[in-house]
Amino acid sequence: MTRRELNVPGLAYGGDYNPEQWPQEVWAEDMRLMTEAGVNMVSVNIFSWALLEPAEGEYDFSLLDRVLDMLHAHGIAADLATPTAAPPAWFFRAHPEALPVDRDGRRLSYGSRQTFCPSSPAYREAATRVARVLGERYADHPAVVMWHVHNEYGCHNAECFCDTSAAAFRRWLRDRYGDDLAALNHAWGTAFWSQWYYDWEEILPPRATGAVPNPAHRLDWRRFSSDELLSLCKAEREVLERAAPSVPATTNFMVMYNFDALDYWRWAPELDIVSNDHYLRSTDPESEIDIALSGDLVRSLAGGRPWLLMEHSTGAVNWQQVNRAKTAGELRRNALSHVARGADGIAYFQWRAAKAGAEQWHSAMLPHAGTDSVIWRDVVRLGADLRSLAEVRGSTGTARTAVVWDWDAKWALELPSQPSESVRYLDLVRSWYEPLWRAGVAVDFVRPDADLSAYRLVMAPSLYLVDEAGAANLTAFAQRGGTLAVGFHSGAVDENCHVRLGGYPGAFREALGVRTDELFPLLPGETVGLDTGGTASLWTERVRLDGAQAVASFTSGPLTGVPAVTRHAYGAGTAWYLATLPDADTLAALLDRVRTEAEVAPVRATPEGVEAVLRRGEDADYLFLVDHRGAGARVPVARDAVELLTGESLENGTVTVEPGGVAVVREPHH
Repeated sequence: MTRRELNVPGLAYGGDYNPEQWPQEVWAEDMRLMTEAGVNMVSVNIFSWALLEPAEGEYDFSLLDRVLDMLHAHGIAADLATPTAAPPAWFFRAHPEALPVDRDGRRLSYGSRQTFCPSSPAYREAATRVARVLGERYADHPAVVMWHVHNEYGCHNAECFCDTSAAAFRRWLRDRYGDDLAALNHAWGTAFWSQWYYDWEEILPPRATGAVPNPAHRLDWRRFSSDELLSLCKAEREVLERAAPSVPATTNFMVMYNFDALDYWRWAPELDIVSNDHYLRSTDPESEIDIALSGDLVRSLAGGRPWLLMEHSTGAVNWQQVNRAKTAGELRRNALSHVARGADGIAYFQWRAAKAGAEQWHSAMLPHAGTDSVIWRDVVRLGADLRSLAEVRGSTGTARTAVVWDWDAKWALELPSQPSESVRYLDLVRSWYEPLWRAGVAVDFVRPDADLSAYRLVMAPSLYLVDEAGAANLTAFAQRGGTLAVGFHSGAVDENCHVRLGGYPGAFREALGVRTDELFPLLPGETVGLDTGGTASLWTERVRLDGAQAVASFTSGPLTGVPAVTRHAYGAGTAWYLATLPDADTLAALLDRVRTEAEVAPVRATPEGVEAVLRRGEDADYLFLVDHRGAGARVPVARDAVELLTGESLENGTVTVEPGGVAVVREPHH
């Protein structure tokens, strides 16, 4: 599809604006304070369906008309949402069958948000109707610069197990398997446990059952559930596009630690602009790594193009066990770290902290304490920072290293009855990503079948499931001269969760030059020694060399003397295999060797704790330096560089990063 651009000057800045929650006399103050903070775009109408359509087919646009006119009069653009994430009570009274059913067969009630079945025809009709009416009414409104389709698809209703969903699942399966029931039986391995199907109507969603469910059944269900929500998003986007062909559309992803319901590789091509919501985990002592990983993945979903941060928090959220407030400077570091990773807009949930409702204790740009608060002063300062960084808009990343990310592989790995339930996809990816982040190495994320020609090093920390095309693409990368590093339990099964016979790691045996005949996962807390120093945990396997060389071997445990890390010259390139999880320092040293041999250099040498990220523009590079340690630093830069946040010329060839601070340096191309 031809992507339409966001018509907002510089970097977008704002948040979710919910004026319907406040008396109209508050709105004038909102406009004044938004102007003071430098807000230039807000998202509106996200949860306003009940007010917008008080009865089926009856609309009251008076409030939204006033809000959009007011925003335009103050030079603030509107990201206008379809309010379909929260259907009104009258809808469910008329269509109780549209309420979702959980795995145990309980029909849930309305009274929160996303309380609908994604396969409900009544919901689809109502959602596309309200989207069409909004599109037709506001297509030419001067405030409207983007459509915000729905909100956080799948956050609360990623799966519905009702009979309507069962019928939709069967339709999806018939399409996937070419209406060939024998093909489905083969793909699902239904000869096992007498699960053979003789009629499509016999197939149900993977509802609660007395034993372990069929893994291929569960995997196809995850794929279907993602696609079913995507079909809703596309339906709304299409009616909006017909009404307003020039207005771009987005929906907010949730690329973050606690959400994996949707295959965003399939979603991203359907949007003009990729946007993301990201929140910190209070128990994560280094949440800046999660910000970086998420930002790199979102930029990669956007095809390397800039993206928008649609939601994050100024302080505490309200939905974790303990909701930690942000420390001094953290609001600024978080926001500018997202910009460093490719965000061309920064937005928050929400503009004004709610005094009632389920999210009344969620932080906002304008907190309960008002303008006499640390958060407000930080919000105003950030607005000034973003205005200073306007020229960064449109610049892109510079990675020569790629990390393979695949939702199918994640879903399959975390199905029941694996060799170890302790093996978790994101944990493995982050364990490899973290030393790259600490070293200042730029990283993209890629699908297994992606074009890899731009990279020198490709890493697959966890690729339990991979189809033949993906495996061939990765091994061909090494054969052509690239460096490929693969983590344990990768290549084990195909796209139908069928084990590849002949030994592990399945699809990668030849390229890696190894063969494993048995897996020896470790118990929680158990470690084994390595002859290169350090220890390993989580996983071991009996590796036999078949052309590869041992780089490290186990010195304790049942596999003493067996290779733990191998290196194989394959074609014109090199393939590494990590048959275990080394401790953090050992893994960092190993990956440092791997990337050094692949001739992958850091963005910039910096002191420990200072993150360095580079965005590349047409005429200049933009070096972001973020001090997470709090000690400050002086970093070498070009002598004709300028620090954009202060406007300081850096003729002396160094830039000072204040303790806990951020510097953004423009270095012209020569």
